[in-house]
Amino acid sequence: MAAADQKKPAATKKKKPTVTVATSKTADEYSAQLRKVRRTAADKKPPSDKKSIAQKTAFRQRHRSTFLTCLTIAFLLILAAFFRFCLEGYGCSALICAGCAFVTAFYHFVPKILKNSRTVIRIFTILLCIGLLIAGVTEALIIKASFGQPETATEYLLVLGAKVRASGPSLSLSNRINAAYDYLTAHPDAIAVVSGGQGTDEPITEAQCMYDRLTAMGIDPDRVWMEDKATSTWENLLFSLDLIEAKTGSRPEKLALLSSEYHLFRAGLFARKAGVEPIGIPARTTNPVLMVNYFLREIAGVWHYIILGSFGGHYHD
Repeated sequence: MAAADQKKPAATKKKKPTVTVATSKTADEYSAQLRKVRRTAADKKPPSDKKSIAQKTAFRQRHRSTFLTCLTIAFLLILAAFFRFCLEGYGCSALICAGCAFVTAFYHFVPKILKNSRTVIRIFTILLCIGLLIAGVTEALIIKASFGQPETATEYLLVLGAKVRASGPSLSLSNRINAAYDYLTAHPDAIAVVSGGQGTDEPITEAQCMYDRLTAMGIDPDRVWMEDKATSTWENLLFSLDLIEAKTGSRPEKLALLSSEYHLFRAGLFARKAGVEPIGIPARTTNPVLMVNYFLREIAGVWHYIILGSFGGHYHD
């Protein structure tokens, strides 16, 4: 028996597999992370969907911008047509509205039409700024001259003419007649030279219209001399100085120059060119909207004189 027991091999002891059991804390954390991942996946939209939404939004914004730009341009052009064809004397306002429409269209559509538009826009912006600067300086000089020196006494007062209608003097001419009356009343020794010929659409000469009104208002007819041939500011000055010289034998060194306030700066340039020192006497424009229009228009008038007058000095206006 002992021998049998010795031959029998010893039984091998098997190890049990180790099983790791998750604690309740670890399981809860895992479940929370899983729920978070699922929520994030559910909330996320496919990249293609996000890109499509962004493209649609940009498309709507571009079309809204183009629509508003076209609406603005149309409004400015309609306003320009109204000033040009429905109102008399507002041509400058019509031109400004048309210019604003062009600038608006340029900045909106040029980047869409030209691929390399940055250089073109930069050059245009520089030129626009230079133009606005020149216009601003010119307007400042016009405004400064518009105050004039109405309190200064002179021997002769030159009243520049303006349009005469079938119904009587225009607004500008009426304002000048009233200013001339005030000056002649305040300076009883001054003699007025009313200057202006007859246009093709005028019933009488501008000089005759001013003479009739001033004498009807109580000014002595001997104090009002008529020059009825001039058709421009330059001729107003030359012909009036010739008239004074013919009546007195000499030309004055100084001359009171009465015109609409916006016109005094340019009229002063003509007077100095004619050899006399001007003393501005402003006739205030009673229509404020029309006054603004004329002040802006006068910028073009001044530069028209400067540019054309530089070539031989034959500019007459």
